[in-house]
Amino acid sequence: MHDNTKLPLFIITGASGTGKTTAVPAIRKLMPAFDVIDIDVIYKDVGDWQKLKNIWLTVASEIAKSGRMTILCGTIMPWDVEKCDNYSCFSNIYYINLHCDDKTRENRLKERGWSMELIHEHKEFAKWLTENADKAYYPAMPTINTTENSPEEVALKIKEWILDYTK
Repeated sequence: MHDNTKLPLFIITGASGTGKTTAVPAIRKLMPAFDVIDIDVIYKDVGDWQKLKNIWLTVASEIAKSGRMTILCGTIMPWDVEKCDNYSCFSNIYYINLHCDDKTRENRLKERGWSMELIHEHKEFAKWLTENADKAYYPAMPTINTTENSPEEVALKIKEWILDYTK
């Protein structure tokens, strides 16, 4: 593939506790032709969310030069991606939102030792994501409910969504 050919980038976003990290192994299994990356894996080494996103967009743009597409999993917003050095290296950037009901999110985040204040913030953020999926994202960002879907079911829905853009 020629270095000037741009490929799309796929981003799986959502508030904390919605199952992004949990779905990664199932997505990798279903989509071996894609590089699937949980962006949080190096956060403790980077320590800055914007810098972390810039690093992963750089990695994804380098992967694209080999003719492979990347799926980034993490809480990533369009306005953060637009600030990244390699933003223009992709033909399109597509987002999908993982979402769960508030009680499920609360239980998942309590298991991680989160405070009720932080849990409330992510509840409000999750609400904002669903309310703005067709306003803040282009094309409109679909939502997958992870409350009762298994990671394998979530991965299958993600695969179907991606295949719509890569046919």
